[in-house]
Amino acid sequence: MLSLDDVLEAQPRVEAVARRTPLDYSHTFSRMSGAEVHLKLENFQRTGAFKIRGATNRIATLSEKEREAGVVTASAGNHAQGVALAATRAGVDSTIVMPEFAPISKVNATRRYGGRVVLHGVDYSEAQARAHEIEREEGRTYVHAFDDPVVMAGQGTLGLEILDQCPDVETVVVGIGGGGLISGIATAIKAQSPETRVVGVQAEGASSLADSLDKGEVVELDSVDTIADGIATRRVGEKTFEVIRERVDEVVTVSDEEIAMAVTHLLERAKTLVEGAGAVPLAAVLSEAFDYDEGEVIVPALCGGNIDLNVLTTVLMRGLVETGRYLRIRTVLKDRPGALLHLAEILVDHRTNIHAIHHDRTSKDVAMNAAEVEIDLETRGENHVADLLSDLREHGYAVEVLV
Repeated sequence: MLSLDDVLEAQPRVEAVARRTPLDYSHTFSRMSGAEVHLKLENFQRTGAFKIRGATNRIATLSEKEREAGVVTASAGNHAQGVALAATRAGVDSTIVMPEFAPISKVNATRRYGGRVVLHGVDYSEAQARAHEIEREEGRTYVHAFDDPVVMAGQGTLGLEILDQCPDVETVVVGIGGGGLISGIATAIKAQSPETRVVGVQAEGASSLADSLDKGEVVELDSVDTIADGIATRRVGEKTFEVIRERVDEVVTVSDEEIAMAVTHLLERAKTLVEGAGAVPLAAVLSEAFDYDEGEVIVPALCGGNIDLNVLTTVLMRGLVETGRYLRIRTVLKDRPGALLHLAEILVDHRTNIHAIHHDRTSKDVAMNAAEVEIDLETRGENHVADLLSDLREHGYAVEVLV
């Protein structure tokens, strides 16, 4: 099994390429949670994610014959970029298979780092199958995204940094996709600070690990569905599962709504852009997905910041809705002069900002002398929304909340 020595051996190789990322104490999230929250800002890493660590270590250990043949891998995006950059820096040819629906920003970035991109399949598992075909056809070395001890050791250097930067850390919170990052971090931390707790977090829509731990073997999901595309894997690795089972203290899940709120809070409060997979550790803290004490020193590892702008728009909108900052309502008005004005006056009295109005007289769901109205509103929080809806209903409007 992966050992601390493996991680320590990886450290100089990784340090030659990867950055030592900041650890930042957050007054905001400490106040919101009651804990002492220090953010490990791995989203500031080269290529925008931790994957460069494991990829660098794996490629640095290739034999001369393997270097000449080149490497191949599969990835939804972050591992793709890490392998592409690490291989290019080492003078090794790389082919990267990515799902057809991978964020275009990650596809383009992988190409810019020098990787040859092949788009195949609807998710990571199908892309991985094609990558193994290329491995056999072209004699390339497959660089696994997570289920490789050398890759895991490279990721574990993040754990070394956390202990060095925050020696009194009591809990480290890490997102889990395939399990490579948390395996490396848990190995590094438990060997040097056994009392430090390691908590893993999965998205509810890609939570294979709970069943796997219950059954004592790796369980594969039929499909995954989450905004956290960086951890949207159907299963954890066989090797990572063994490390997780032995060295990770607890595994919890968070919803897409909680992830979206964490992304929104990080952008607004910490001025930090983090992708869904990078936000799940903070989401777990803020939603109290696991128990912690008042004043407990917690380090959420924000493992990546490569969020597609289209996805960011959706995530931010979801976050605004969940925090009562954005509201869409539907109601029916009498189709007569002044009806819409009267409704707008109530909205103005509550100091809402009207973002958009759709006024439809032709809807088959309303009477001939009525009009259906949908209104998008910028609001100021859950209490503001509740007061607004209450007042509208007191004025006789049958209001339906759409989002």
